[in-house]
Amino acid sequence: MTNGDSESRSKNSAIRKTLNRIGAISNDRVEIFSLRTRDNSNLNVFRDPLSKVIFIEDYYVGDDEYESGKYRETPKLLTKAVGRDFEDVTDSERRFNSYRQFLTGKVICDFGCGAGSFLKRSQSAATNVYGVELQQGFLDDLNSVGIECHTSLQEIDRELDVITLFHCLEHLPDPTSILKVIHQKLKQEGIGILIVEVPHARDFLIDHLEISEFIEFTLWSQHLILHTRESLRLLLADAGFKNIIIEGVQRYNFANHLNWLAKKTPGGHRSLLSIIETPELISSYKNALLKIDSTDTIVAIANT
Repeated sequence: MTNGDSESRSKNSAIRKTLNRIGAISNDRVEIFSLRTRDNSNLNVFRDPLSKVIFIEDYYVGDDEYESGKYRETPKLLTKAVGRDFEDVTDSERRFNSYRQFLTGKVICDFGCGAGSFLKRSQSAATNVYGVELQQGFLDDLNSVGIECHTSLQEIDRELDVITLFHCLEHLPDPTSILKVIHQKLKQEGIGILIVEVPHARDFLIDHLEISEFIEFTLWSQHLILHTRESLRLLLADAGFKNIIIEGVQRYNFANHLNWLAKKTPGGHRSLLSIIETPELISSYKNALLKIDSTDTIVAIANT
């Protein structure tokens, strides 16, 4: 196991215990799902075949990796020709348009904000925007353009109306502890709102088509949990959140899935094949995946 020092392992020891305690998995059922991830050839990935939750235990890449951003410098398996800018812009626009009603006139914080694209998009609507980010380069860049960014929530000296976590929760070795801190930082009595977006363990390409190349691509040592709707609901409720609503989102549509079926590689959504994706096709395909709860992403919205 690479980068698996004792401190990293102890940080992640809560994963299986937490999932079992809240009823998201059962230790009696858990099986090995894969013997490797795309970046680590000696790392077991587990799955509860009934709940479908996928997780890694006793492993954490370490804060240093996130602070330095080294993992962003190495091309990921099968993705050498696939850039990040298109996805970043598309996702930020979708998120802003979907949750604008929660952001307008509010004080918001994006936890794990990365380069801050969502915060920049939200500045025109929100009263104030803050970021929390470990990677020093991103943190410095955001502060230099007037977006207050910190390495922890405790450094923000005010209550917050909304906290978002977009593809961040699955990276946390002790998610319950962080969610409880987030709950405390939000305005109480049902005013504060949490929005969480995570990859879905029941992704159509994993749970139905079982495309081995996609599974190898998706499993990553930094993705410690792939949630289902129920496991995400249980985790948020355990941290004290209420009125939890979970919806399915499809980030990568029909052209992407055709590309996986035909070529066993990502990037179909950026290829010439994507020209077939009319708004009607995108909507119909998403609705078809929603019928069987197999979108690639799920979003939870909850309050305090």
